[in-house]
Order: sequence, then structure tokens, then C-alpha cells
Amino acid sequence: MAQFRLSLRSLARLDGVHPVLIEVVKSAILRTTVDFTVVEGLRTPERQRELVAAGKSQTLNGLHLRQADGYGHAVDLAPLVGGAIPWNDWAKFKDLAYVVKACAATVGVPVEWGGDWKTLKDGPHFQLPRGWKAAG
Repeated sequence: MAQFRLSLRSLARLDGVHPVLIEVVKSAILRTTVDFTVVEGLRTPERQRELVAAGKSQTLNGLHLRQADGYGHAVDLAPLVGGAIPWNDWAKFKDLAYVVKACAATVGVPVEWGGDWKTLKDGPHFQLPRGWKAAG
């Protein structure tokens, strides 16, 4: 299995994301067979409004926003093939989701993948369940 590392840009994009979700992402980069990038982590309310206005998000109350515990509870990840994101290759996103979900199970934290949603399929999106709170 190839070993990849998160780029400095990806690490910076994890700033403000809940530490357990960061742990899942960092574990996934070590276990994946295809490199990936962090597209987006914590968002400002202004950024969230921009995405809703552009039709790229459906809510102003998304989990990318700072939650009650002070952290964002969502992250967008995308596979990299030849240094580019294969936006139209759903299989690559599904492969990445398999690894992320396996790492979440190992860490003992529930993670939801936007690709499993019934209506708006969101391949890059991973989140802690709404209302989730860290143990202890």
C-alpha cells in the first residue's frame, strides 16, 4: 500500500475542525491506496451563504460551521489522481469513503458520508452526526 501525507494546505484546511474528525482524516491518509486532499473544513457563515446562493449547499446551518463545542463537524475530502481531482469518477470518491469510514470505526467515532444520502449525493462530504457530542 502506498503511503501518502497530508499537504500543508490540507493540514491548514483542517484548522478548526473537531479533533476526532482530524484524527480520522489523518488515519485515512495513512491507509488509503489513492492520495486525497482536504478541500474544505471549517467555514465562516459568509462562506456558507455563498455556497447556498451558488446552489452548492442546501442549508445555512451546515456542520462545516462552528458548532456549540467550538469546532466544525464536517470536512470535504477529494481523491487525487495524477495531481487532479477526478470529479466525475464516483468510484474514486466511494473508495475514499470506504477508507474514511473504516478509520472512523477504528477511532470509535460515527462519521456520515454525503455519498450515502438519499437525495443530494455529496461525494466529498464527511460529517459527525448532527447533535454528536464527544464522550466525557
